[in-house]
Amino acid sequence: RTLPPVGLVTAGFPCQDLSMAGTKKGLSGAKSSAVDHLFELLADSRVPAVLVENVYFMLHLDRGAAMDSLVRRFEQLGYQWAYRVVDSMAFGLPQRRRRVFFLALQDGEPGASLFADDAGLLKLEKPDLTGPIGFYWTEGFSGNGLTKDAIPPLKAGSGIGLPSTPAVLFPGPKVVRPTIQTAETLQGLPCDWTQAAEGVGKPGSRWRLVGNAVSVPVAAWLGKRLLCPGPILGQNHELSSGAPWPKACFGQAGRRWQQTVSEFPEHIAKPSLADFDEDDWVTLSPRALSGFIRRARASPLRYPEGFLAELEKALQAIS
Repeated sequence: RTLPPVGLVTAGFPCQDLSMAGTKKGLSGAKSSAVDHLFELLADSRVPAVLVENVYFMLHLDRGAAMDSLVRRFEQLGYQWAYRVVDSMAFGLPQRRRRVFFLALQDGEPGASLFADDAGLLKLEKPDLTGPIGFYWTEGFSGNGLTKDAIPPLKAGSGIGLPSTPAVLFPGPKVVRPTIQTAETLQGLPCDWTQAAEGVGKPGSRWRLVGNAVSVPVAAWLGKRLLCPGPILGQNHELSSGAPWPKACFGQAGRRWQQTVSEFPEHIAKPSLADFDEDDWVTLSPRALSGFIRRARASPLRYPEGFLAELEKALQAIS
């Protein structure tokens, strides 16, 4: 198999073996090892540019072994590379979605695309009971995704095989799940963008499509900067061998430099989840809510003061 003449290859390979909530088997896992097919194609084609996207946790899993492998394999093919962690909240979406965007170029400076914009380090407020709190209701033991007035990152599916519908605690209290149409909006997609999937896939297939998507304004920013690179912002310093992977980095020929740019290329004010019409959102079932509360109380995770008590009140109201 060979690629036709192209200027850019984009790739997003399965994250189940790389994410905090996944198997943590890394690139040797049955799903994430699909990235091998990308390198098989690149080995026989001189593609000028390659853009890869995956989850933030890949920088930390097994001391960054997955990123070590990506860097080594791209360098063996003669690429210069750079990556940056970008949060979708930077572009006005109420979704805490941190993703690694890795750009490899045969010629040119990849940092001129990834590091040309920076709104600076923004301090995100901790969740409290004054407003909506998004969380993963299918978790509770090792993760919860608690996010103030936003949802945690949409996922292709949960660890128990359910669609990746987050939950939101609203004052009242009530615990509800957004509709697929709202989820599309929270990714920057038009409402009902994935509706055609209902005719060919399972009922939950739309959630898988939305969870696997790249947030639209993030993709638009990347496309703009690929076409029009700019001056590189921030400072850099060379990393020693074996140093942890930072949030932004570039390198070539076995050398690596950390770049001091933030996860926010821009800072567009996001709407509150309360601005969405949640009247048609689905109330989380008593079984699902009680299961989360049970796991949360048995786990070592820390929760905002009063959060679990509010969930208990919401459970009593629907039981």
